Amino acid sequence: MLAMGWQRRLVIIASMINALLRLLKRLTKSVNNKDQCFTLTLPARALVHDASLPTDHKFQPIGCIMTNTAAVTPAYIREFRAEHAKLRERDVADKLNISEAQLIAASCGEGVTRIDAHPDKVMGAAQTLGEVMALTRNPSCVNEKVGVYDNYRSGPHASMILNDDIDLRIFPSHWCHAFMVEKEIETGVRRSLQVFDAAGDAVHKIFLRDGSDLNAWAQAKEDLKLDDQSQTVEVSERKPDETPKADESKVDILRKEWARMTDTHQFMRLTSKLKMNRLGAYRIAGAPFVRALEPGAVDQMLQQVAASDLEIMVFTGNRGCIQIHSGPIETLKAMGPWQNVLDPRFNLHLRLDHIAEVWAVEKPTQRGPAVSVEAFNKDGGLIFQVFGVGKEGRDSRPAWGKLVEGLEGLKSEVPA
Repeated sequence: MLAMGWQRRLVIIASMINALLRLLKRLTKSVNNKDQCFTLTLPARALVHDASLPTDHKFQPIGCIMTNTAAVTPAYIREFRAEHAKLRERDVADKLNISEAQLIAASCGEGVTRIDAHPDKVMGAAQTLGEVMALTRNPSCVNEKVGVYDNYRSGPHASMILNDDIDLRIFPSHWCHAFMVEKEIETGVRRSLQVFDAAGDAVHKIFLRDGSDLNAWAQAKEDLKLDDQSQTVEVSERKPDETPKADESKVDILRKEWARMTDTHQFMRLTSKLKMNRLGAYRIAGAPFVRALEPGAVDQMLQQVAASDLEIMVFTGNRGCIQIHSGPIETLKAMGPWQNVLDPRFNLHLRLDHIAEVWAVEKPTQRGPAVSVEAFNKDGGLIFQVFGVGKEGRDSRPAWGKLVEGLEGLKSEVPA
């Protein structure tokens, strides 16, 4: 009987050990991801208030990305965020393998208010806030402008803010989720209005400044607040960047129609008609319309513009919004892979290491040639575009054209 008792105990112990081993195996699998996130910080004088931006100019590993999202409840998200308070919001979302919108939504009722995301509502409120900072970004470039929201023009497919400081092109179908956020930081309360697309990626953000109208903020929160204040958001799968599309058999038509353009906006209609896209058309158009540049030409261009009195237009966007800076740039500061414009009312943060393809482009218009430098990532996604600011009825000044002509041409073959 005693021997039988020990046998049963051994069987029970063996079963417990096997169960523990299976549990350890599952846990190891859920965290065994070698990809690491990195973060870097901009100086205090930068305009940056986007909690998704880097915090130290040196690369710092912040751990592995969580791959098992089944247990990521709003409570867990809040707890995880509190434990990693020094990390930026986008980095926290990446570690949890969730979208930034899901991260923000988890705090609804705790400093976060879910609001109507339609641009008419958001821009109506934005125009009452006084001076703020507008931010539009994609994974490789962040554009920040200080100013006021004014002169809003609504449209079913595209809307605009036309202003000297804040200049936006808005695509309403991608404005899916929005929140007003009040977050305690060392200097007080940081208030922001944040808009996200269907995948939960940031489309546009508005950050209040010291002189912003807090009464208008409170009224906007009351007016825009939704009945649904749940702490979860349903998001769709993130769509990849569109790969280059070209048709060599139509290159003669492309070149002929290109030469006949009288407005830069005709270009997208032309490529759509020929079933191409921007980068695909650039790859086959040839001189005098396009010239492939070395990736380093982008930094070369920024350095030369900063050293001159040239005014440029910098277009930075995503599927839901394009933000445009018009004017000079003065202060450049490189930090790791980032090149940064750090001017009093304009900041630009550009990942130079994400630039895989650069084109100098010339499009005919009624006001003379529109010359641009356009950078793309390795997947064919547009990072940003830079044009010269026109003067005296011209689309750009001759000095800008000369600067672009002098940029380093591509030495190797253009990708197929």
